[in-house]
Amino acid sequence: QNKLLPATVCTSVDQNTRVQTAVEGRSVTINCRYETSDPSPYLFWYQQKTNGIPKYLMIIIATNVQNDKDFEERFNANHDKTSKSVPLMIQDVRVSDSAVYYCALRPTVTETHSTLIQKLMVLSYIF
Repeated sequence: QNKLLPATVCTSVDQNTRVQTAVEGRSVTINCRYETSDPSPYLFWYQQKTNGIPKYLMIIIATNVQNDKDFEERFNANHDKTSKSVPLMIQDVRVSDSAVYYCALRPTVTETHSTLIQKLMVLSYIF
């Protein structure tokens, strides 16, 4: 009788810039690199405004980006599996985009109690 055992997957996420400054009306990129032995990781971006709860922006599976309907227009991400990076790009930056941005990774081959590993990114503005 064959039994499937959960695999051990080492994961980490790194957002190397702690504060990102942007000019209103231009575009900005918030970097995120990850490490995992999972060949098909699920990657997420969240936005948390001051005194708010984290809000789901998008999920990236392979090269497929699925945005939440509130963030379809100006928010996008490109998944580069070779460099293990998934930068968040915001077009036509607005003052209302000021927030903490979380990059998160969920291994898909571990048990269901796996936790997200995430770091912070604060977006500030120059006018």
